[in-house]
Amino acid sequence: MIVVDIETTGQLLPHKRGIWQIGALELENPSNTFLEEARIDYTDEIDDEALKVIGKTEEYLRDKKKQSQKQLLKHFFEWVSKIKDKQMICHVLQYDYSFLRIKAYTYRLEFPIPHRGYDLHALAQLKFHQIKGKFKLKEKNGSIESDFGLPNILEFCGIEDERVRIEMGTGKVLKEGKPHNGLEDAKLEAECFYRIVHGKGLSKEYGKFKVPDYLKK
Repeated sequence: MIVVDIETTGQLLPHKRGIWQIGALELENPSNTFLEEARIDYTDEIDDEALKVIGKTEEYLRDKKKQSQKQLLKHFFEWVSKIKDKQMICHVLQYDYSFLRIKAYTYRLEFPIPHRGYDLHALAQLKFHQIKGKFKLKEKNGSIESDFGLPNILEFCGIEDERVRIEMGTGKVLKEGKPHNGLEDAKLEAECFYRIVHGKGLSKEYGKFKVPDYLKK
């Protein structure tokens, strides 16, 4: 299976935003990783919040010296093609899958990833419900929604989140920290997935963070 995290210029509207970085690893062989960047298309829009999250400027994202998005996707798909189990694992599967699928269609590239995969967010909610007898929810703008963004999943899995945290919608910095990075986020998601499914850690990199007792089998 492949754990994938894409860094984009905005959370929504894949046909109007760009992919500037893709990070991934093979879950069964975590040392097999992928990380590349690209310049976004001149038509791609950029959200100010996205720049705060990734710690980049618009000039950096539009640098003509970088490879194109089409080249980035082609290289990523070539890497994927060498892996036997191509099922994707993502924090929110529909987000990353939709972005990649739409961009592949735009650039007329063959898409090698099956449409069924694993959603870390859903998996974490189910495990939380199994332990607590309820889902982790919050109220926002008068509505109820999930409260399992990646920072809370990391906390649930006993891992410290060292990344910057931005409030989407306002751009307010909730916590200072490291800019988001596709490969680093993919590693975090892989570690959380493994801890929830297997009750133990995947990588020595996160060995300093104890697996919570409620996740152990």
